[in-house]
Amino acid sequence: MVDSLKDHNPDLLSDHAFEFHYSQEARRLSEILEAEHLLLRQVWYNRHWNLRMKIENGEHHVVTEQDYSRNPYRSDQTLDTVWKGALAAAKKTEDEVGIENLGPWDDFEWGMLNGKLSALRWILGYDWDMLDT
Repeated sequence: MVDSLKDHNPDLLSDHAFEFHYSQEARRLSEILEAEHLLLRQVWYNRHWNLRMKIENGEHHVVTEQDYSRNPYRSDQTLDTVWKGALAAAKKTEDEVGIENLGPWDDFEWGMLNGKLSALRWILGYDWDMLDT
């Protein structure tokens, strides 16, 4: 019967093999971890630049240990030693990932990056929406 249909109209069953015999191979763990690491660096770098812009605009302050407020905690302060480490981490990220792979991107693209990071982390066993960097 199948041969008769093929003889009558070769295009009629052209997708038959694909539809019934297609299988997709899962990605290797190393590939998933590599993609997750890249997304982590990209999302972290964006957050770093958001903080950097707040510092430049005077909305956030880099302060010494002596001036740092622990009680009460102030979300508009960062210790100078922590900020120095963040600047070094940003430089390392630029060198590791490449500045051309660190944005800027529009809101849709940032949503995609965060969604991809959330999905890969879910595959790795984290809860949905785990976007800590």
